[in-house]
Amino acid sequence: MPEIGDKAPDFTMPTDGEGDISLASLKGKNVVLYFYPKDNTPGCTTEAIDFSAKIKEFDKAGTVVVGVSRDSVKKHANFREKHDLHVILGADEDGSVCEAYGVWVEKMNYGRKYMGIERSTFLIDGKGVIRNVWRKVKVKGHADAVLEAVQALS
Repeated sequence: MPEIGDKAPDFTMPTDGEGDISLASLKGKNVVLYFYPKDNTPGCTTEAIDFSAKIKEFDKAGTVVVGVSRDSVKKHANFREKHDLHVILGADEDGSVCEAYGVWVEKMNYGRKYMGIERSTFLIDGKGVIRNVWRKVKVKGHADAVLEAVQALS
């Protein structure tokens, strides 16, 4: 499980209709990599909208925002269009990126155990080093907190 100060695990994954994205292709830029359970669910939608609302501020700070779930490229494209999202959505259909970042975990809901994505965010600097980690994220105010951390890097 990567921690602050570690080199971020590299990744390449398809996006919501705009080709592939990789950490290597973003070298020199800060990257906010946020993991969320599923497109079009209440918390995930709110989080994507909150990050999208601040995209100009992230851009100004030289930062790319990438949301990651195990949903398909097609689901991501529909999610983006339905909610007018301005973040990149990575489709980690095989779960390899979730595994590399340690966010594919056992969860429990109403006494039933299952595997799923733990809502988490990683702030990666332009050299590929993890500068901040948020685990078990509560959506309310999260995009603001991440933006503050990004601005503190500058």
